[in-house]
Amino acid sequence: MSNDVTSTDGGASTAPPTRRRRALWVAGVAGLTGVVGLAALGGVAARDDKPTSNRASDAQPSTNQQNVSDAGGADDGAKKDGAKEDGGPEGEWSGDDWSGFDDRSDKNGKDQKDGKDEKDRARQVPCDTDKLIQEIVFANNKHGGVLELAKGCTYNLTRNDYQGNGLPVITERITLKGEHTTIGRDATADYFRILNVGPGGDLTLQGLSIKGGQTRQPTMTADPATVWAPYSALVRSTVANTAAKPDVAEAPGGKPATASSPATAAKAATATAAKPAAAAKPAAAAKPAAEAKPAAEAKPAAEAKPAEATKATTTAAKPVVVAAKPAAVGPAVVPLVEQPGFTDGAGVLVQPGGRAEILDSELLYNQSGGNGGGLANFGSTRLSKTTVAHNTAFFFGGGIFNAGLLQVDESKIKDNTGIIGGGGISNGAAEIFTDDVDGGSVWVYKSEITDNETLGFGGGVLDVEGTTTLHETTVSGNTAVLAGGGVAVADSQLTLKNATVVKNSTAGVGGGVAVAFDSAATIENSKIKDNTAGFFGAGLYNDDSVTTVRDSEVAGNRAVGPSGSGGGIYNTDGGEITLHRTKVTYNFATLPPGGISNGLFSSVRLDDESAVSANRPTNCLNVPGCF
Repeated sequence: MSNDVTSTDGGASTAPPTRRRRALWVAGVAGLTGVVGLAALGGVAARDDKPTSNRASDAQPSTNQQNVSDAGGADDGAKKDGAKEDGGPEGEWSGDDWSGFDDRSDKNGKDQKDGKDEKDRARQVPCDTDKLIQEIVFANNKHGGVLELAKGCTYNLTRNDYQGNGLPVITERITLKGEHTTIGRDATADYFRILNVGPGGDLTLQGLSIKGGQTRQPTMTADPATVWAPYSALVRSTVANTAAKPDVAEAPGGKPATASSPATAAKAATATAAKPAAAAKPAAAAKPAAEAKPAAEAKPAAEAKPAEATKATTTAAKPVVVAAKPAAVGPAVVPLVEQPGFTDGAGVLVQPGGRAEILDSELLYNQSGGNGGGLANFGSTRLSKTTVAHNTAFFFGGGIFNAGLLQVDESKIKDNTGIIGGGGISNGAAEIFTDDVDGGSVWVYKSEITDNETLGFGGGVLDVEGTTTLHETTVSGNTAVLAGGGVAVADSQLTLKNATVVKNSTAGVGGGVAVAFDSAATIENSKIKDNTAGFFGAGLYNDDSVTTVRDSEVAGNRAVGPSGSGGGIYNTDGGEITLHRTKVTYNFATLPPGGISNGLFSSVRLDDESAVSANRPTNCLNVPGCF
């Protein structure tokens, strides 16, 4: 469930879902108190504050040839940096493995909706922001259209006239085509996102830069270690060890949380992240599951009044408050789709039932107070030959957040920051102030996910309860403080095919890939090389999950911390790893082994064509046939 929900126009919802999520367990890190440095975060805050006009964006101003605003007028400027030299056709993606986008034209090439050629429906939009707004309104009222924007123009948005959006919500099939064209939010303007695709809306962007969108920063404090504490016993113990300090988890009643009581510690850590929200929870919700009331005594979710289910406000003084459901309520009511938060998607938001294609375009310098700095997708979205860079999300998905169907092909996701998790792409989200968000389906093809970062889990890619496939894709140079420098998955399905995971890092576990909490991962014809971790599994960390590695290479990874072990592969907590025709070589760890470390009650199976050699200080621990 989303951390807060909205109506179709981006406002607060009056009928939130009633489902209660099960607690996740994601791989964590022991003893990171002095490593994480969470004080630098400066607080991550609540998500439903409405925009105000007293804050300025840090987004860099555009330098296109022409600049206009919705206040009118135009001026000359230099050609935009990094502008694309061609606005060519969309990529060569065949779509054989993707059903999110079908052919929407008939055999004669006519539009199926109104039978007109695209050329007949095209309208020229001068370099005037007010004219652009008027044409979108007209297209919404006239069953869509193609808007050809002025070449080299910057449409500068200065007003928040559309309920948190700089442009009218897209409700029909609309194409915005440009050439070295920018649609951006003025740096001194009120908080708002640039584009919002509503249910039934169908937006195509081509040859555009979407730049500088900003939704309000959260005002409640939280930090990645606290957010992830309910999902990992090791991270819980880190939080518990600092219980004497301010803003540290306390158990109900004021006692410090301890690692010896995992359920209590988890609740306490969550309470730290959102104390006002925790105050709304009944006493039964704060107790371990074993002490919760039986289902017969619990009030069914369906009987709860909407006002009791959620109290979403838009003031800084009151965060989102959600009444907790007793732990033993029986079968949960499962919503059909996840819902976006009010501040999700600073550049582009695609709502459930909406569709978007972003071709030969850029999403740059957008900052979300919730999830999805550049893009938040809850519907169906395709990016092709597109760059998503320098975006920030205060929660998940610095570049892209997904809870729907997402295809990324021949694109670059780089230099983004997701503070809690998923620096580049986050498919789903862990619980913060309300329920978690289930991930959807993500397919990344022939793309680069580079130099993204997070203070939590998944520097390059994070998946929480979703499905992610990285095909012929490079994940490199990403950083996560807690776990999964390159890729982190929890209760998810991960496929790496002909992929490269290289030179990623974490202070915790899983420098290259972290697979945890009953996930299933398949790594085929791929390379996991030269990644680093401060603790365990610099190449691959597998916890309570099943991972199959075929025809692949795990090499040159280094677990460099004082307790570093399993430089190549670290398997624990009942995890299962099977290696077929795979090489684990030249990995290093501070403590033995440097190659593969296999914990008690876990299993690692090697076939006769796999090799584990030249690792330091030793090759294997507790792996049959390997020493």
